[in-house]
Amino acid sequence: MNLALFDFDGTITTSEMFRPFLEFAVPPKRRILGGLLLAPIVAGYKLRMVPPNFIRACSVRLGLSGISASHAHERGRRFAQEVLACVLRDEALERIRWHKDQGDRVVVVSGGLDVYLSHWCRYHELELICSKLEIKGGRLTGRYDGLQCVSAEKSRRVMATYDLGTYPVIYAYGDTQEDLDLLRIAHRRYYRWQEVT
Repeated sequence: MNLALFDFDGTITTSEMFRPFLEFAVPPKRRILGGLLLAPIVAGYKLRMVPPNFIRACSVRLGLSGISASHAHERGRRFAQEVLACVLRDEALERIRWHKDQGDRVVVVSGGLDVYLSHWCRYHELELICSKLEIKGGRLTGRYDGLQCVSAEKSRRVMATYDLGTYPVIYAYGDTQEDLDLLRIAHRRYYRWQEVT
């Protein structure tokens, strides 16, 4: 059995899905207010003065704090069915199928949120390591439960979860700078669907 590690946004999907999920899950009035409050941060992000981790944390805080966990998971389930199903790359699904046919262990390793990725991965019978939202008293706090699963955190979590020495070949697939640490722990690395050394 080999190990296959797949980034989600932009690798399995045709685009990044964090913002579309917030637009799908956050109530309209809160979304408008959040957009106004986030405007200076978004401008800083576009000028490369604000890191992506920070803007994601701010978006989660403004958009999801106080929402019931059950409501967030239900919106995540619908998002997985209604939206994610329309933005999947055929080549990614074929490669996942190929790995499963070989008997490989297939894991999605993503900075995306557990409230929708858990549903999508369960449907496709894939394992998941991702960013998790903190829940207290049955409601989202607007904070992450632990670190965002991006950059070095991706490889750290994989190494904490799996004994890499037991896999003859480790494959990794990614498409951005935030995936490079994940690719480094693999024997066969694919960046934007091209194998790299």
